[in-house]
Amino acid sequence: MRIGILTGGGDVPGLNPCIKAIVNRAVDNGIEVLGIRRGWAGLLEYQIGEKDPAKVAKWVIPLDKQTVRRVDRSGGTFLHTSRTNPSNVTPSRTPDFLRDPDKPEPNGPQDFTPYVMKIIEHLKLDALIPIGGDDTLSYGERLHREGFPVVAIPKTMDNDVYGTDYCIGFSTAVTRSVEFIHNLRTSAGSHERIAVVELFGRNSGETSLVAAYLAGVDRAIISEVPFHAERLAELIVKDKKTNPSNYAMLTISEGARPVEGEIMQRGEVDAYGHQKLGGIGLVCAEMIKDLTGENTLYQQVAYLMRSGAPDSLDLMVSANYAQMAMGLVERRQWGRMVCLQRGLYTDIPITMIMQGVKRVNVAELYDPEEYLPKVRHVVGMPMFLM
Repeated sequence: MRIGILTGGGDVPGLNPCIKAIVNRAVDNGIEVLGIRRGWAGLLEYQIGEKDPAKVAKWVIPLDKQTVRRVDRSGGTFLHTSRTNPSNVTPSRTPDFLRDPDKPEPNGPQDFTPYVMKIIEHLKLDALIPIGGDDTLSYGERLHREGFPVVAIPKTMDNDVYGTDYCIGFSTAVTRSVEFIHNLRTSAGSHERIAVVELFGRNSGETSLVAAYLAGVDRAIISEVPFHAERLAELIVKDKKTNPSNYAMLTISEGARPVEGEIMQRGEVDAYGHQKLGGIGLVCAEMIKDLTGENTLYQQVAYLMRSGAPDSLDLMVSANYAQMAMGLVERRQWGRMVCLQRGLYTDIPITMIMQGVKRVNVAELYDPEEYLPKVRHVVGMPMFLM
């Protein structure tokens, strides 16, 4: 048997340990492993008939125990990543060798899945293990529908893949966020300011909610609940005045928006229909200053949340997800995604990721009037409450 591994979407701590665990078990069981580089781009950009070893290695490399021996000591993904979607490739992103010089350039995106299937056959792959968020895994689900064997592993620091309570990278992102929030208290307190900390979180405000809950910040704005600027300003100023050190802090998801405003998006739409987010924290800080006259401090944590080595929980989950995925491969149980549900490791049909969007349970965990985490009852809930 020969399998392929790829990582797509944003990097998170825990990807390299997961890859290493897959490769080690595969090699021990006589299974060959190919690393597909730069996510789904590796299969789209690979050119059949290419003879230059360096050009081949740009997209596909063999993996063995020696190759992965030390990769688990660092964060990110040594296979690299991209947000490529082979079913939605614009003319500007179409590889030159896939252009037909005898036909006019198409007006819109093209679906190159038939070509990807040819590459999979050319590489003699028997199965694929994509590691990614809902966008990356949605194309894995497409290949599953095309009849190719796929076993998926969820990762995203937003923890928003539908069907699982936990995605690789989330614990480290929250740990980093709590650490930075506490460090920022020294500057906020020294200058007696209101600190606005912007955290990643497109559709789900889980990172803002959990980080705020654990770090004990004064208010938390999440993607799911549009905020009233006047109400938030009133509350945060009250927090500042009742603090003996005369400062206050709030977290805000990058996907949040004011009631009478829009989500802060910019740049070109990517292959999965998303624009870049970011900047709502600065807008929020300026709103507070304009409404109250209080000086504010804005900090966008952003990529620092997903930087560096994984914490112990992400090390453990990434290793266990790898073992589960290889168990499914060895039993030839295809079209599955490994996951955690209510604290138990299990697996579900990969089609489930397409059946919903994972969001914060506002009714149970958030006070939309006070802009606060509202965690009162945890008996019987998953460890991360979501």
